[in-house]
Parts: sequence; C-alpha cells; structure tokens
Amino acid sequence: MDDVLLDVRGVTLQYKTQEHLVTATFRVDFQVHRSDRFVLLGPSGCGKSTLLKAVGWYLRPVEGEIRLKGRVVDRAGPDRVMVFQEFDQLLPWKTVKENVVFALKASRRLAGREAVDRAMHYIEKVNLTSFADSYPHTLSGGMKQRVAIARGMAMEPDILLMDEPFAALDALTRRKMQDELLQLWEGTRFTVLFVTHSIPEAVTIGNRILLLSPHPGQVKAELNSNGQDEPDPTTGKTLSRRIHEMLFEDEVEEAIGG
Repeated sequence: MDDVLLDVRGVTLQYKTQEHLVTATFRVDFQVHRSDRFVLLGPSGCGKSTLLKAVGWYLRPVEGEIRLKGRVVDRAGPDRVMVFQEFDQLLPWKTVKENVVFALKASRRLAGREAVDRAMHYIEKVNLTSFADSYPHTLSGGMKQRVAIARGMAMEPDILLMDEPFAALDALTRRKMQDELLQLWEGTRFTVLFVTHSIPEAVTIGNRILLLSPHPGQVKAELNSNGQDEPDPTTGKTLSRRIHEMLFEDEVEEAIGG
C-alpha cells in the first residue's frame, strides 16, 4: 500500500544479560501507515520497548528486516526520533528553547534563526511559550515531557517513537498528557509508534493496537480503536475488556489446566 510508512517483517530480537541470551521478540510482523497512532501493547517483558529501539536502530534484528518508506533501516537517523519516559532527558543547563534548538542544530536539520523559529513553533504547539526561557529544574514532570515531545516534533521526523512517555506521571497528569498528545496529532497528523502496558492508554491513544504475547513477544492480534470504549452492541464487551481477555487468556487456561 502507498501509505505504508514502516514495515516490520519477521523481526526476531535478542539481547545479552550477564547470564543469558534473551530472545525478546520472535518473528514479529506489522505495518504502520502514514498518520497512524500505532500502539504496541503487552505485558512487561514482551519486547515492545525492544521493538521500538530496533526501529530507532539502537538494536539490530537477528532475523527479519525493518523498512521505512520502502528502504531497509540499517542506521540511526533523524527520520526516527525517540521520546523516553524519563524526565531527565533534557539538558539541565539549557532553557526550554535551547533544548529544542540544540536538537535541531546537532542533527544538522536547521541552524541559526530558522532553528529558533521552528523551536518556538513547536514550543507553542505544546503550550509552553511562556516557559521558553525556563530551565528544566523549574518545570513539572508533565511540562518536561511536553518539552521532550516538542523537541521530537521539531525534528519533523517520519515517525515519532514514544516509549511509555507518560508512565511516570500521576494519573491526572497522565490523562491530561494523553489528551494533549491527541490534540497535537489533530493539528499535524504526525505518525507515532507508541509503547504502553496500559490497556486504557492504548485504547485512548491508538487508532491501531498491536497485542504482543508474553515473552518472547509474538503478534497475538491487531485491533482498531476510535478512542472510545463503549460496549459492542453484539457482544456487550468493551474494547478494553476484549483486549484484557486476549492478553490474559493463556494465563487463565494454564491456571485451569493446572
């Protein structure tokens, strides 16, 4: 399809610990289309964050391939930008504006006045214009994450990679950040690959959700979401309930069988 932006084909990922070679995912396939809010969802240890790192080329597949815009991903690049969950991803000695400008200059995307203008454009998008000259230590956790998102969006990547970016926030701030991310998306229709282990967050954020089985992660199902969680008129089940049953049916069957 012409609108396929990211194509993950049969990807197996492994990493080493001090004692073992761990297989994180096994022959995973999925496609992300342009303007998708594509969510990788699954329990801890299913390889969803590892998949995100492979797309960013922090980790190489041992099997399969990853294609972006039809070309095999074989290096890191500014066409894929990662937003992590940690608040300390900003340079503490630089202001909000300087953090965003620095990313643009370091990647050689823009320089000089153009870099400043673009930085301020995206800082305005995340409603932090009045804090442009503030330092990270003066910001709340949610505000720091908004700066990180502005920095990522200012790079105008082909795909924004978000690794549980709201997991460390309190419940109210987390919900607010989810709503703000959706509002940002409505304005620019950027493509995002989002990792979470929260079913409600996946249903809220994603228009497409890929369910991964427990370790090693394999594709269990792919579902569409419209951001609503109303009961299905046929089954009476909400999307959250269906996802919960699919993710944990193996554990239930093992318990019954045991």
